[in-house]
Amino acid sequence: MTKISLGAHPYLLGFDQLERLAERAAKGAEGYPPYNIEHRPPDAFRITLAVAGFAEDDLAITTEDRQLVIRGRQPEGDEARVFLHRGIAARAFQRSFVLADGVEVTAAQMQDGLLHIDLRRVNPQQVVRTIPISRNTGGHHE
Repeated sequence: MTKISLGAHPYLLGFDQLERLAERAAKGAEGYPPYNIEHRPPDAFRITLAVAGFAEDDLAITTEDRQLVIRGRQPEGDEARVFLHRGIAARAFQRSFVLADGVEVTAAQMQDGLLHIDLRRVNPQQVVRTIPISRNTGGHHE
C-alpha cells in the first residue's frame, strides 16, 4: 500500500506546506521550558513560558516563516562557583510554535519568572471571493 501525502493528493492543492509545518511542529516538541497556551476571547491567545533564572536580555523572540521562535541563552557562569547540588536548569533552549495565517505577535512581557507572549488573529480572511474571468483573445492559454 502506498502512502499518499497531502501535497500529492489531486484535490488538496498547495497543502504540501501544511505537511512541512506539521513536521516542524513535531520537531519542537521537547519539554523544556514548560509552557501554557491560553485562549483569550474573542480572537487572542497567550503563550506563557516558565523561564526562571533568565533575564530579558537572555531571551530572544522572533517570527520566522510563520513560526514563533523563543530562544534563551544564559551567559557563562562564574567558574569559581562550586555546586553541591544543581537542580535548577541553566541550559539554553529554543521553543517553536507554528502560527496560522493571520496570527501575529502583539506583545511580550516578563513577570515573576514567566515570559508572556500575546498573539491575536487579525483580519479574518474573506471566505467568499468572486474571481473575474478574462477573455482570451490571443488563442493560447497562460
